[in-house]
Parts: sequence; C-alpha cells; structure tokens
Amino acid sequence: MRILLDEDTPVQLVSVLRHLLPHEKVDHLRELGWKGKKDHAVLADAHNARFDAILTNDSRQLEEPIETTAIRKSGLHHIRYTQRRPGLKGLALAMGAVISSMPGIVDDLAEVTDQRLVHIHGLEPRGRYTIVDPRRDPPRYWR
Repeated sequence: MRILLDEDTPVQLVSVLRHLLPHEKVDHLRELGWKGKKDHAVLADAHNARFDAILTNDSRQLEEPIETTAIRKSGLHHIRYTQRRPGLKGLALAMGAVISSMPGIVDDLAEVTDQRLVHIHGLEPRGRYTIVDPRRDPPRYWR
C-alpha cells in the first residue's frame, strides 16, 4: 500500500510509520514537492501517482463539497485524525493514536477492494497509565 501524509501531518511521523509498516510505502507531501497545493489538487495528483491512501489532520474535508467530491473521485482511502487538545501534549495524544492505529488500519484496508473513510478517534489524556509510589504501595516482590 502507498500512503501519503498530508501537509498538516508532522513530517517526523514518516520515519515512525516506515518503521512500523515496513512493507508499505510511506511518503510525505513535502518530500514530493507538493507543499502549498490545494487539497483537491493533492488528491488528484496522489491518485495519478498511484497512492492508495492519504493520512490527514484536516477533519473538515468531509464537510466541504468540493473537497468531498475530490476525495470521492480520487478513490484513495481517506484516513483522518483530529488533534483535539492544543500544544505538544495534544500533538502527542494525536500522534500516539495514529501510530497505534495505523498497523491495524493497513491490515483492514488490505482486505477491501473499494474506497474507505477512516477516522482515528484519538487517545484520552486520563486513564492511559498509572503511577505507583513503591514506598507507599510496593509491588508484591518489591525489596
């Protein structure tokens, strides 16, 4: 599968996804010299370049008639995520969701023959981990 990361997706994600998805081709829009292109042109160019999917943070694309039409015409799987919280903590949550979801998404998309729209829901900042003070609540075999 050929996956294109849109301009609004951090370029640093490319190396992580290439590592996690070694059998897939992952490129960033900037690597292709497409920076600054309108989304509908990117989608057409991605289709012509034989990409299978686009990963984007542009959650409003499906609310815009011109962009929705371009997505549909491209035939690309449209994978979107949302950074729901601001700043670096919000970015970390969004990227964590993308990184943890993409292997499963790629597996699921490999089983279909037509276009899919994928929404990565994200991670919540609370309840993902616990911190224990071993002086107060030591593990069973803590010395």
